[in-house]
Amino acid sequence: MSFTERVLEVKKFLQKTPIFQNILDEQLQALANIAIPQTYKKGETLFWEGDEGTGFFIVKSGRIKVFKQANAGKEQILHIFGAEEHFAEVPALDGGNFPASAAAIENSEVVFIPRKAFLLVLQQHPTLAIAMLSTFAKHLRRLTFLVDSLSFQEVPERLKNYLFTLSDRNGNADIVELDLPKAQLAALLGTIPETLSRAFYKLSQEGIIEMNGAKIHLHRN
Repeated sequence: MSFTERVLEVKKFLQKTPIFQNILDEQLQALANIAIPQTYKKGETLFWEGDEGTGFFIVKSGRIKVFKQANAGKEQILHIFGAEEHFAEVPALDGGNFPASAAAIENSEVVFIPRKAFLLVLQQHPTLAIAMLSTFAKHLRRLTFLVDSLSFQEVPERLKNYLFTLSDRNGNADIVELDLPKAQLAALLGTIPETLSRAFYKLSQEGIIEMNGAKIHLHRN
């Protein structure tokens, strides 16, 4: 693929992303000119907490987890980003280090927007900054929800909320399948696999869910 073809492909992708969906064509072109497509294999790390914040990322395909890791190795997943979602904008703008780590949980493609080139684009097209403000607001709301969940909800309640959110994403389906391995799900819910297994058992005993292999039947009433 030639450079021109690659830029055109990136431009078409950026146009579909929520953060850049409504910007002017010349602004979109400026972003496409500096964007760098990257691929990561399952389990591969994009960056570690404390690394220099060299830019931000937009997921083209696959899924990326952003997480914190304690000295003992326990992992807390802050969020999992899928196609057309973006992350790591704050260090890209303030010049600080990455405040968390990121890794692919499946083979993934991302578009990397390098910080220095992006700041030059912002100087030339300052209205782009408005799009970034809505991004900060969404991420702040997400982190606030995470803090509330970890602080005030027990693991079974966190699990129930996750399962019903999964159902909502699939058109309020009564039967869902987990989209993460249980170890990753435990890290997302701020617990360990053994406690997660007990939470599944508790929800089953209470009649909230019915498990049949990988499928989970949700009882809403």
